[in-house]
This record gives sequence, structure tokens and C-alpha cells, in this order.
Amino acid sequence: MSIQPRHIQLMDTTLRDGEQTQGVSYSPDEKVNIAKTLLHSLQVDRIEVASARVSEGEKQAVTRINQWAKEEGYDGRIEVLGFVDHTRSVDWIIDTGGSVINLLTKGSEKHCHEQLGKTLEQHSLEILQTVNYALKNELTVNVYLEDWSNGYQDNPEYVFALMDKIQDLGITHFMLPDTLGVMSPEEVFNNLSDMSTRYPKLQFDFHPHNDYGLATANVMAAVQAGISSIHCTINCLGERAGNASLAQVAVVLRDKLKMDLSINESHLVRTSNMIENFSGKRVAANTPITGADVFTQTAGIHADGDQKGGLYKSKLIPERFSRIHSYALGKMSGKASLKKNLELLDLDLSEENQKKVLSRIVKLGDSKQTITTDDLPFIIADVLESKNYQYIKLLNCSITSGLNLEATASLRVDIKGKTHVSSGSGNGGFDAFIDAINKVLKLHNYTTLPTLLDYEVRIPKGGNTNALTECVISWDCRHKTVTTRGVHSNQVFAAVLAALRIINIQLHDQE
Repeated sequence: MSIQPRHIQLMDTTLRDGEQTQGVSYSPDEKVNIAKTLLHSLQVDRIEVASARVSEGEKQAVTRINQWAKEEGYDGRIEVLGFVDHTRSVDWIIDTGGSVINLLTKGSEKHCHEQLGKTLEQHSLEILQTVNYALKNELTVNVYLEDWSNGYQDNPEYVFALMDKIQDLGITHFMLPDTLGVMSPEEVFNNLSDMSTRYPKLQFDFHPHNDYGLATANVMAAVQAGISSIHCTINCLGERAGNASLAQVAVVLRDKLKMDLSINESHLVRTSNMIENFSGKRVAANTPITGADVFTQTAGIHADGDQKGGLYKSKLIPERFSRIHSYALGKMSGKASLKKNLELLDLDLSEENQKKVLSRIVKLGDSKQTITTDDLPFIIADVLESKNYQYIKLLNCSITSGLNLEATASLRVDIKGKTHVSSGSGNGGFDAFIDAINKVLKLHNYTTLPTLLDYEVRIPKGGNTNALTECVISWDCRHKTVTTRGVHSNQVFAAVLAALRIINIQLHDQE
């Protein structure tokens, strides 16, 4: 008889705790759209959307979220942080149409005595007063024990005394935060196991922070200790080093602890992108699950291993998260990396041409240029068009231009084994280069460049500012049109390379 995996609830607090990230503030419209995405698309179990009494804009956003939740069947899954203030937080939540209050209480003796200036008895009476008022108004009440991790470490008897006073009040979730992110996995396991053993009938949540980079590991320890409700945020947002990342927590709990979750993994990256745009906080390219580069193989040997049998793949396959595997192009690329990209573009090249294209890719990568799959057609067209005429070689070139200033070009070229230095000026960088190169060509019975018929500059569809640039130039060569192209990250030098190609063609014809 198979045992059903234990279900773990994930409560997302991106809209409340995540908004404590430095510089992050969501508009009401953004809050509403994020809430809808979290519940409807990502299928998070619960969301905490605001702190009570913060602002009128916050109240409007929470009201709209609650209205939508009731219409769509998500009522009871919208939570708001409230304070021990008897009626004020409760009334604020009721006014928004809410049904759940997460009451912030003091989980450490130091916070109770030094921040509130009250005894445990005084604080407990005020909690009782607020809880009773909330329950009387038919709100579900959850309780945060703020700074619980330090409170348990410094004086566990205070924590137990507080729990004894509030455990029978009708509270649904007792939420235990590692407010300053100070716990290790071993401490999390031991302390939460103790809490669960002392109060076996109560429902505990764990709310981790990531100050030591241990948030996900601490979540694993909490679940192993028997906790079934975990708090996290999208993209690890939160004060200081942030909270536990929902994407990482969800995947780790599924893969490593075989837990059951409601999360729809195919929406993890889309939700991450939405939060990235609304928050203005960029996700590092190597962030697990959601980073731009985490499903990209750079080393050619890894691409070769995947080609021969998926040797560098794990459970974290990109298709699981609605992504694709990519193989980076650069100086570490190998034949397998190129083949994978050619397959993606549905292109087929001979072995000889693959070697030529790969050689060009490695050369570009060696100069620290970023090459994408979108750049590849430009490189292929450039390589296949080349006839490898090397009568003239550009050794060095400097082109300067400015607003309302004449452009200048200085260059050093090798023509048939002899080095020449020249300079020129003109109306723009390319014109200045043509002036300079013509002065050298006259020394070799090459009168001048053919008439330019058409000049087109293009970048790949990706549209990145660091993309390779393709310059295609059509020339009038004795009433015959000849087209050459140049590929470079700088559009002026792409044109220069196209011009050098027509010169080499004509010098070859002279020979």
C-alpha cells in the first residue's frame, strides 16, 4: 500500500513582506495583478497582501483583491498583517472585505519588554482583547510570534508562557518567524520539533529569512520537523537579504523531500518575470530555476555529453518550467554546441562549413563578444559568402565621430605583404574610412571603390543592444551588382568589413 505524500502549504508574502525590500513599492493595479497571478496561475495556497492601516492606496488595492477573490472562489486565502490594537486593524480589514488577520505579536521577551515596554501579562491581555474582537467579527485569526527564533534562543520560557496564554483562543495558524535569519538547519529542526511536541494540536507555520543564505535549507529542516505551512516570496524579495524563494522552496520540497504541493511549476518563471518588472529588482542570471542562464550549457564538452546521452541533465529540465535548454556560443564552444544551435534553427551545414563557422564563433568569443542563437544566421551567411581572399588585411583602425564635427579615421593595413598607414576624414565614420583606404589603394593601381548602390544595417530579432550587427552593401561593379556583407558588434566596423570584402574581390580580379 503506497503512502500518500504529505501536502505542504505555501503562503506567499511577496505583496507584504516582499514590499519591505529597499526601493520596492507596488501600485494598487500592480498588487491586484500580482495577487491574481499568484492564486490563479501559480496556484499558491495562501497570500499575504498588505499590512493594515498603511495607506489609503493600500486599502483600495486590498479591497479590489478581496472582491476578485470572492468572485473567483479564493475567499479565505487572502491574508493581511494586523496589529495588537484592539479594533483598528480588525475594522480596517473588515472594511476591505477581508476575512483573515495575521496578528503581529512579540515572540521574544526582548521585543516585548524593550520595544513595547510591557510585561508578558499586559501583552497577553491586549492580544486576547484583539483576538476576541476579530473572532466576534468572524475573521480567521493567525498569529505571528515576531522574533521567535531569537526569543526561543534567549528565553524559551517566555515563548512557552506566551503560547500557554494564547493556545486556546481560537487561533488557526501559529506562525514562527526567523525574523533576522539567524538560525541554522539544525537549530530549525530542533526548535520546531520541540514546539510541535509541546503543542501537538496546534498548526505551526515557518517564516524564514535568508540573511545567512540558509532560507531554503532551513525550510527543508522545518518540513522534516513536521511543519506543513511555509512562508516565502517570489525572487527572494524581503528586507535585508530577503525571504525564502518560492521557486526554490517548491522545487526542493518536491524533488528532495517528495512532498505534495499545489504549485504549478510552469508559471514559476513567468511570475518571476512579472515581479522583476513591477519591483524593479533584477534577478541574477544564475539564480536557480528562474535565472536567465541556468539552463544554458557553456562548455563544449557538456554539449557533447548531452548530444551523446543526456550526460549533463538532471530532474531540473527546462521544459518542466516552460523553458528551453540552450547552448552558449563563445570561445568555449565546441562542435556539439554549434550543432545544438543549428538544430534549433533547423539549419544544416557541411562538416567543413561547421568548422569555419565554429572558428569564427571562437574568435568572436575570444574578444569577449556575446553571441546568441539570433546572431548565428549572420555569422553563417558571412562565413559562407567569404572566398578567403586576403590581398588586403586590416591590422588596426580607429574611427572617431561627433555631433557637428567631421569624422576621422586612422588605419594600418597590409596589402600583399606591405604595411601602409593612412588617415582620412568625412561625413561620418564610414565615409572617413573610405577616404583613408582610397589613399592607400591608389598606390596599388586601384583607382577607387565602386559606386555604392545600397547600404543596409540589421541586428538579430532579439534586438539586444550588444547583438552582432550585419551590414549588407550592394556595389555597382561595371554595371554588375555585387553584394558583400560584414558582421561585427559595431555597425561602422561591420560596414568596414563589407568594404574590405569588395576590395579583396576586385584585387583578385586584377590578379
